[in-house]
Parts: sequence; C-alpha cells; structure tokens
Amino acid sequence: MITLAIIIGLSNPADTVTKETAIDEVVVSSFARTGSKTAQKGRLASIDEHISALGKADVIRRGTYAWEPVVNGMQSERLSTTIDGMKIFYACTDRMDPVTSYVESGNLQRISLDSGLDGNPQATGNIGGSIDLKLRKVGFDAKAAEYNLSAGYESNGNLQVYGADAAFSSSVFYTNFGAYYRGAGNYRAGGEEVKYSQFHKFNAFANVGVQPLRNHIIEGTVIFDRAYDVGYPALTMDVKDATGLITSLSYRRENIGTLLNRWEAKAYYNRIVHNMDDTTRPDVLIHMDMPGRSKTLGLYSLLEGAWGINQYKVNYDLYYNTLFADMTMYVAGAQPMYMLTWPDVSTLNTGLSLTDDIALGEHHHFRLSAKLSWQHRRIGSDEGYKALTVYFPQASRSAAQLTGRIAASYAYEVGGWRFALGTGYGTRTPTVTEAYGYFLNNTFDLYDYIGNPHLKNEKAVEANASASWKSRVVEVKAEADAFFFTDYIIGLPESRLSAMTLGAAGVKVYQNLRSARIVNATLSLKWHPVEPLVIDNRLTYSHGREHTGEHLPLVAPLAYNGTVRYTYKTLTAGVGVRMAARNSKYAEKYGETPTAGYAVWNADVDYRFSLGSVQADLRLGAENIFNRYYSTYSDWNHIPQKGRNVYVNLSLQM
Repeated sequence: MITLAIIIGLSNPADTVTKETAIDEVVVSSFARTGSKTAQKGRLASIDEHISALGKADVIRRGTYAWEPVVNGMQSERLSTTIDGMKIFYACTDRMDPVTSYVESGNLQRISLDSGLDGNPQATGNIGGSIDLKLRKVGFDAKAAEYNLSAGYESNGNLQVYGADAAFSSSVFYTNFGAYYRGAGNYRAGGEEVKYSQFHKFNAFANVGVQPLRNHIIEGTVIFDRAYDVGYPALTMDVKDATGLITSLSYRRENIGTLLNRWEAKAYYNRIVHNMDDTTRPDVLIHMDMPGRSKTLGLYSLLEGAWGINQYKVNYDLYYNTLFADMTMYVAGAQPMYMLTWPDVSTLNTGLSLTDDIALGEHHHFRLSAKLSWQHRRIGSDEGYKALTVYFPQASRSAAQLTGRIAASYAYEVGGWRFALGTGYGTRTPTVTEAYGYFLNNTFDLYDYIGNPHLKNEKAVEANASASWKSRVVEVKAEADAFFFTDYIIGLPESRLSAMTLGAAGVKVYQNLRSARIVNATLSLKWHPVEPLVIDNRLTYSHGREHTGEHLPLVAPLAYNGTVRYTYKTLTAGVGVRMAARNSKYAEKYGETPTAGYAVWNADVDYRFSLGSVQADLRLGAENIFNRYYSTYSDWNHIPQKGRNVYVNLSLQM
C-alpha cells in the first residue's frame, strides 16, 4: 500500500547542505532538499526526464523533445541554466530549444538545483532558482580504460536510444568521449496518434584533462549536438534543425593552502543555430521560416577557501551574448514579407558573487550569499531599432543596468531534527524577448507579443522555511517557500495595436505589474518498514496571483507522487502513481483553461548482473499502465501525454 502524506511545506533555499543521490552514473544534487531522484530509466533517460524527477522542478512540454524547465513555478526568464558553469542562451523565440536540450545523459554526472535566490556562483537573474548540468569527467587515476555501450527502446512512438562512450585515465592524463542517438516517431495517447511529435537527436562529446604538475589541471570540453525533424504538436511550427557547438578550456589549481585552497578559471564559447519552419504542416495559409542564432563568449574565475568557521567562495564571471532572429512570410502571388523578431541584440554582463558557509558550533549553520552584476545591451540592427521606435519613439538603442541578489539562511540540527529559515532579495533585467521582441506569436493565448524597452527591472523578496525529522525507518519533511514580486513582468493586451499573425486574438505588450506572489508547499514522507522496502511519498501545492487577485498562468495544482520499491540483492522492482487534482485556479485572464485531474500508474524492474568482466544493467518498465488519456497543467495547449508505454534499456560497462 502507498502511504499518502498531507502537507503544507515547500521549496527552500534556506537548506544549504547538498543532498546527493547516485543513480547509475548520474547524481542529482539539490539545495531544495526534497528527496530528489533521477528518472527510473537510469542513464538512458533523457535530460528532460531527469529534471522532471526532481522534487523542486517541473517541465513545460510542447512535444516529446526539449521540455522547458520550471523551478518554483517559474520558467526560463526567472531561472539561470548553465552547463558546467557556462552561460548558454537558447536561439528560439518560442523556447523550443532550452539550454538543457544540448546535453545528453551519457555525458552527465550531476544536476545541481539551487532553489530560489541562493543560486550557484555563475547564476544571474535566478529569482526562481538555478540549474547547472555538471558534465561527466572521468578524472585522473581512475580505471585505465573503460567502455560503455547502451541501447534502449520504447514501444510508444518507437523511441530508440543508442550510445557508446569510452574513458582512459592515468595520473597525468584522462579523456572520455562518446556519441548518442535518440529518435522517435509520433506517439499515441489513449489510442490516438499525436501528429508532429517525432524527433531525432545526435550528440557527440569529448572531455580531456592534463596534469603537467601535481594539482595543476588543464581541462577542455567539446560538445556537438544536432536535433532535426523535430515536431511540436502544441505549436503551429516544427524544427528543421537545431545545432549547438559548446566548447571550454579551464585551468584548476587544487590544494593551494588554507585560506585559499582551490582556484578554477574557465573560458568558453558556444554557438546555437535554430531553424523553425512549417513546410510539413498542411493547410498553412502563409508559410514562414523563422531562424534564430545565439552566440556566447564568456569566462569565470572561482576561488574557494576556508578560515576558522568560514567556508567561502568568490566568483567573478563575464559573458558576451548576441541574439538574432528573423521571419520570412511567403504569400501566394506576392513578394515575401520580412521581419526581425530579435533585432541582433548584444548583451555584456559581468558580476561578482560571494558565498560564506558558517558553522556556529555543532548544531547551528548559517549561510550568506550575494551577487552584484552590471549589464549593457545594444540593438545591433538599424532595421530592428527603427521598427521598435514606431511603437516606442523614445526608446534608446542601448541600456546599462545593475542587478543583484542577496540571501541568508539559518539551520538548526539536533538529534534527527532539522529546522531551517531563509530569506533573500533579488532583481532581474528583462529578457531580450521582453525588452525587444517584435510581433512574436504565442500559441498559448493566441496573441502577438511586442517587447517593451522601457520596462523596469523585476524585483522579488523570498521567504522560506522547512522542518524535517529522520530516524532509521522514517524521514519526514515539510517545506514552504514564498516569492513576493514588485514590477512583475508579463504581457498585457494593447487594444490600439493590430495583430500581424492570421487568427491572432490581438497584441500584447510586456508591462510591469505592481505586484505578484508565488507560494509553494511540499510534504514528503519516506518510510523503510523493513530494510529492502522503501515507500516514498510527496505532496505538493502551488499558488500564484497578481495584485488584482487574478491567477498567474502555469502554476501547478495539488499533486501527489508515491512509489514503493523493493530490493533483493541486485534486483530492484517498483510501482508508483502520479496524481493531480483538477487545475481549478487557472489564469483565464492570460488565456489558460482548466485541466482535469488524473492518476497514472507506472512500474519498473532493474536487474544488475555480470557477464565475465562485463557489468550489465537491464531495466524494464511500463508507464501509464492503464493507458489514461490526460494532460497536465504544463502541457502546452493541452497536448496529451503518452499513453501506455513499455520500455527496455540495457547498459554494458567493460
């Protein structure tokens, strides 16, 4: 029987001790401390599935590929997502290529999730939180040689995954490299085919390390990722191809001394090219091409040290990013129409962050973190700037702004109890879309959106609290987290403007709301009645409103997740359920409509065994066992989730 736990606690950056759970070679590290775990499919699960398994995170799904992360009920504009500390910016105006889509699980070691304003050192504008994808690097003095082969198949959509990687290590040199393919056709939901849900993805990576002198380490990384023929059933356009090249070179000095014991400096460059088109869609009145490009050059320098009761980090980072996107509309019998949607905007951002973990005796722990950043933006396109000044005659071509964040938390531990309190204040600058976007159609509410160069920085105050108790057989935790915004940025209708997209409901311009709030709560209970048996429960609730009392869009309803897992030697079997109440607090003002409640059952078996010197991991599972037809609150335009899906994954290590 699955134990149901009722709660009112939520995410909290106040908890500063990192929890790590190892699943295969992937480790999930979360300051949110919600009993996080990776997806049950293990190493062959997609990055999206790993993120959606985190206790503090969720995803917005526009298809079966490239889901957009959500943390604390907040989307990309209020999150910071990095890969090994590198800033990367998506190149799609419709968010069809989040940063997480350019990494493959075979090259992933750890997902670090920091909740709220207490972000990782390289994070900027992270009001909701920050995600850092740590790459898998074999390191020095590991196995001299290691080889991995992986293959997976899923019945629904004929999804296939194939991968191979190798690693070599000595005391002065290491490298690990590999390639993965992931692809699928259209999936089925409750017996119905969901058209335009296919995708194909190829990812190749290489990590290299050299140690010419002891504790002096030079490392390099190259990732090439290409997705093609990607369908998005929730949108009116698909993706012809999305290509990312991610590179970095770093120097690290270990064991320097006491006051300063570690220094890492990294320089990086990445380029993203994203091409949307609708040529495969029937009955399109006006065909459109919508390419986008993102280039980022950056560096950071991270110092770590200790002095007395203090453990501190000092980080300086700088990045320069350019974003360009345009659109060409092909009208039968007329000349093509051309428009810039991101007018070649360049962003220079530099910042300094400080973090100090203070141990005040055996039971008391205190943490302080702060970051101050300076940012300069400029519109590079004359044509784009002139188009924007039609609606904002006083708009400046460039702008400089200061942003920052500060957070403090306190934790008290005694016996099996842990209590934590935290607070923080932070600001963020408007995104390029919010400030300079030009007639971007949103299929969620069917409005065309225009950016506003006169927007104020968004501000937020965070308060959080948690209480937990742990014994040999029971772990229970309640968390609560609240964000209070001023100058909250969101698109509002402008009746004086006419839409450009056929069928659009009108035009919205990004504006500052006077205030808004988002509150989250979580209660989790883990029970070990006997050693091989684990019963895990999590109940979550979120609430979001603006100052007028209207609901904010895409805020999760009451939801419950429960699993029962039994382990016998190298065999682990589990059954679980995901449940959600009807989304009755939907944001009608912002085009949202309600979703029905649902309960979906899953089961899986993991068996690890040896074939001579080969270590094997075989996973079998079934998702949505009863073939329930349903959509979640975050499924764009209510596209249905997959129906019954049977999967098998096999990983071999030699």
